[in-house]
Amino acid sequence: MNFIKLSHGSGGKATKDLIEKLFLPFLKNEYLEKLHDSAVFEIDGKRFAFTTDSYVVSPIFFPGGDIGKLAVYGTVNDLSMAGAKPLFISLSLIIEEGFAIEKLEIIMKSIKEASERAKVLVITGDTKVVEKGKGDEIYINTSGIGIIEHNLDISPYSVKPGDKIIINGPIGMHGIAVMIERENLKIEGVKSDTQPLNFIIQKLIEENIEIHCLRDPTRGGVATSLNEIAEKSKTEILIYEEKIPVKEEVIGACEILGIDPLYVANEGKFLLFLPPYDVERAIKIIKEFEEGKEAEIIGEVKEGNGKVFIETKIGARRILDIPRGEILPRIC
Repeated sequence: MNFIKLSHGSGGKATKDLIEKLFLPFLKNEYLEKLHDSAVFEIDGKRFAFTTDSYVVSPIFFPGGDIGKLAVYGTVNDLSMAGAKPLFISLSLIIEEGFAIEKLEIIMKSIKEASERAKVLVITGDTKVVEKGKGDEIYINTSGIGIIEHNLDISPYSVKPGDKIIINGPIGMHGIAVMIERENLKIEGVKSDTQPLNFIIQKLIEENIEIHCLRDPTRGGVATSLNEIAEKSKTEILIYEEKIPVKEEVIGACEILGIDPLYVANEGKFLLFLPPYDVERAIKIIKEFEEGKEAEIIGEVKEGNGKVFIETKIGARRILDIPRGEILPRIC
């Protein structure tokens, strides 16, 4: 590895190698090495979660959202995947010289509306401007902090054989919405699923659902997230193709683009791992929310060694591997 490639930002094998072979040797500590969506730590007997994310999506406006909405909900959802109640976020903007104030106002309005919907406050920030041609309109970084008010250990290391896997709705919508706008595809009916997940997660926790792991399948999609969890938990994961919710418009777009919906980014979905005895209650709770009305049980965890398999509609099984190249660059 002599130079950085686009694939190093894809969330797949190249990203994993960059983190494990370059970043961790310099920065490894008990918090960072867990490589979860958020770092969990304790202060004076209280547990908190902290996360950060940068947004470079292109184009910055797409069906169902924009870079501002994405930046708020993305960080809120990363905190939620640790079981934290999001409280505060920071907002840093890197703006290219010549960027239209009108566009910036639209983005700021989206940030305001998204933070109000998610019930978080933007309490600090920063702005930098780079020369024309040295950026691509606007990049945003948000960091967030939330409080953990329960005793659950929500992480890939808590996943156990026998666990069931739930997803809260159709996959691939965000990535395809961005690609439709980017490539000017004549496909209607697909909007980004970018939305806050904190209220569903908090309700599951309040109702004492035994959550083992949560993950929002963003870059690299469901397949990449499942591979990461299987590796860390040292288990085998089996999912069922016929149970995976995918809209027909997304399937059609994926066929045109030559990609598998399981590898396409989502921005309003979560994978929930939990014991079988809590599945029925969890599904009922999730479906009470607009963001979870199409929830499905898509798979289960078995004894194994870090592999993910998919059972196709005709009953065949194949390995669902982690992607090695860049599938959809700058999707979030």
